[in-house]
Amino acid sequence: MSLKVIGEDRGEWAVLRVSGELDLVTSPLVRQHVHDAVADGRRSLVLDLSQVLFCDSSGVGVLIASRRLMRSCAGRLRLILPAQGAVDGSHVNRVLAALGVRRLFDCYPDLDEATDDAASPLSA
Repeated sequence: MSLKVIGEDRGEWAVLRVSGELDLVTSPLVRQHVHDAVADGRRSLVLDLSQVLFCDSSGVGVLIASRRLMRSCAGRLRLILPAQGAVDGSHVNRVLAALGVRRLFDCYPDLDEATDDAASPLSA
């Protein structure tokens, strides 16, 4: 399976909808899209990972690097990791929790919540 990244704007938020498998081969595509958003001056970024079916350590590395990049430019990064996402639940959510890094991210159940400044992130 491949990976697809579709970008859109939602007000001040740049949204990257990621679907497929996030692994060693495909994770550079996500990294490039994040870097392109920052290069375009975007400082508020949502990664919609609800349709990611698989995520390995390379994918986790890209998420952590994206967090670091956004923080370095005084930006914001939010993830969409619904309890019920791709097929039987958010694979990325389970992977991040298993590795103990889920608490590093502000996660939301859907795009409306993720782009609402008044919304509170899901608990880790």
